[in-house]
Amino acid sequence: MHVSNAAALGSLPEWNLADLYPGLDAPEVAADLALADERARAFEAAYKGKLPELTTGGRLVDAVADYESIDDLTGRLAAYASLVYATDTTDPKGAKFYGDVQEKLTAVWSHLLFFNLELNRLDDDAVEAALAEPRLAHYRPFIEDTRKEKPYQLEDRVEQLFHEKSMTARGGWNRLFDETMASLRFEVDGKELTLEPTLNQLQDADGEARHRAADALAKTFKANLRTFALITNVLAKDKEISDRWRGFEDVADSRHLANRVEREVVDALVSAVRAAYPRLSHRYYRLKAKWFGLDALNHWDRNAPLPSAPTRVIPWDEARDTVLGAYGGFSPKMAEIAGRFFDKGWIDAPTRPGKAPGAFAHPTVPSAHPYVLLNYLGRPRDVMTLAHELGHGVHQVLAAPNGALMAPTPLTLAETASVFGEMLTFRALLDRATDPAQRKAMLAGKVEDMINTVVRQIAFYTFERKVHEERRKGELTAERLGAIWLEVQTESLGPAIRLGEGYETFWTYIPHFIHSPFYVYAYAFGDCLVNSLYAVYENASDGFVERYFALLSAGGSRPYPELLAPFGLDARDPAFWQTGLGLIERMIAELETL
Repeated sequence: MHVSNAAALGSLPEWNLADLYPGLDAPEVAADLALADERARAFEAAYKGKLPELTTGGRLVDAVADYESIDDLTGRLAAYASLVYATDTTDPKGAKFYGDVQEKLTAVWSHLLFFNLELNRLDDDAVEAALAEPRLAHYRPFIEDTRKEKPYQLEDRVEQLFHEKSMTARGGWNRLFDETMASLRFEVDGKELTLEPTLNQLQDADGEARHRAADALAKTFKANLRTFALITNVLAKDKEISDRWRGFEDVADSRHLANRVEREVVDALVSAVRAAYPRLSHRYYRLKAKWFGLDALNHWDRNAPLPSAPTRVIPWDEARDTVLGAYGGFSPKMAEIAGRFFDKGWIDAPTRPGKAPGAFAHPTVPSAHPYVLLNYLGRPRDVMTLAHELGHGVHQVLAAPNGALMAPTPLTLAETASVFGEMLTFRALLDRATDPAQRKAMLAGKVEDMINTVVRQIAFYTFERKVHEERRKGELTAERLGAIWLEVQTESLGPAIRLGEGYETFWTYIPHFIHSPFYVYAYAFGDCLVNSLYAVYENASDGFVERYFALLSAGGSRPYPELLAPFGLDARDPAFWQTGLGLIERMIAELETL
């Protein structure tokens, strides 16, 4: 970051993780690791093989409550190690700490694995009878959710093996990807940059600077293709082995189960978005090329600011006031919860070498609070990212009272508050924009974000499907992975984007492909869902805020169709997706008139 730019940003907050633990070497960490191990062993001794007899006499609830308490304790340790590691993935001490904690927690959880397996082996009638007890009835969502996994679970020793080997299998390859990515350097104008600042240059106002950044990305990705191809092949095979043993038919079925969403709902979303490519991305990029006086844009110009767009660095304080103001306009309660993140040291905003790229909101555990990581560079898009991650944060705070077992939200609804928060912020900014050039730049920015969230993520999902399906027949070369990438990107971006040499390597840096296969459709799901939700808000604001808070406060305690019903929305209806896509189309139509 240039010094002048750093000064323009103002003072950026760095998070204080002491609410979890005072430090890596703190005696509390060692004490909690020992306590988690001791409690897990005691839990196993008390309950293993005894669940059937606990279904009578109201004793099952004690086991579930004990399990939840251990889950919160181990979750706190895991969250702390993960956040320490994200702060600087290149620090050997932090990396070792992260690895050691993961290893110890894997051992702890090996004593708890039996619980869900035995819970699923209980007779339906016995479970139903046990749930008549009011204290256990509180945990009904958790028990019903767990029992959805029943058809895919294996016998205990195999589950134990899968669990213990996860560190050296999937977990190890994930870490290799993270550490490789963090150590990559991209040479731009004689300077060695990390990934985030290099990607940021693809949004530079200077076309030559964008071109140089794209070439630098391609050059480094190309030099590391063998590693990334190997990681991709191994993880796709690892997933295929697990899916085959568990009896999942489709490559994405395990993700759909984890998301508690039906395959046909996702298929309907994917079909609707792919059919809309010509009306959305193809149409918008044709318009954008025209603004640049070109027939087609080079791939490094895809996210370029408009020629007339006002460019200035947005200081941190202004970003904070903008987002909190937009949240407050919707509900003072929402602004108050989001305000805690600024006031209490729950945000880490500056870019630093070694820091995890991108942005996230980590829920940690209900007994603590979430933390937000950003790489704030003062662009309008960074303000939207702040609004997005704080939306997650508010959602996580509201869902926490459900407890460790029912606070986590399935991915189908996990992006709801984040995308809604972005939309509130965008609308607040748009209402303030009086200059036509500024309004055009803002609308174009929002359309690009929505294309990146809906079109691009469905293209990512299509890429993953092709890779995982083809991997079942054998390994894919780096060239083949690049060819699939180009094929999918050509389909989604359309003829007004020219995919030049080097772009075939850009699949390498997408972390979701590595960390959470098929996660990406959740973004498109969330965006279309929020567009529909926002339409309800605009047309009937009476009681909307209360219904919205009820949806967020439910966490993972109720299925998504039930949570959407009060808004008159049904994701199983094909027309549902058209509402969301129609909003993007209307924005593009407005841009065509400006």
